Amino acid sequence: MYEGDPSSSDAQQQPPEESSNRTFLIVAGLLGGIVLLSLACLAGVYFFAIRPNQSTTNQQAAAQATQNAQVQQALTATQVAVSLASLATATPAPTDTPVLAEATSTEIPALTTDTPEPVTATVGAALTQAANAELTNIPTSTALPKTGIGDEFGAPGLVIAGMMLVAVIFLARRLRLTPK
Repeated sequence: MYEGDPSSSDAQQQPPEESSNRTFLIVAGLLGGIVLLSLACLAGVYFFAIRPNQSTTNQQAAAQATQNAQVQQALTATQVAVSLASLATATPAPTDTPVLAEATSTEIPALTTDTPEPVTATVGAALTQAANAELTNIPTSTALPKTGIGDEFGAPGLVIAGMMLVAVIFLARRLRLTPK
């Protein structure tokens, strides 16, 4: 066969391969869209929920600092006024008052060796400990801690995440089973 024969060139050419990248690109685009949508939602939560609370917290802190400064000024002014008032008052001169010394008899109490019985002392100590135990308030926690992924995203977020993972599993199985 020579090069000019049209029938021989058609036989050597292979048909174009089927593009199996199309499904992959669709799935990659969907996952990318989900990521972009979640980033947009996070930005919305930040700008509409978290950031306004921070500005009110900053305003409250500034108001508290202003109030503290005013209280400190008032206390300083009060202290200055008290010290000036004490300087202005005249103190009377000391007078000579004679001290009379009289001898008195001091009674010395007799030493007693009355010791309580050991049984009575033990019962008294036990009752004292029981009374202290009743007065002691032991704090116990009744609330659950606010940590974990369930508290962060709530039940709807967890359900959505679970549905997305199940969808990924089904898509992966379907892609494995499609004929090539």
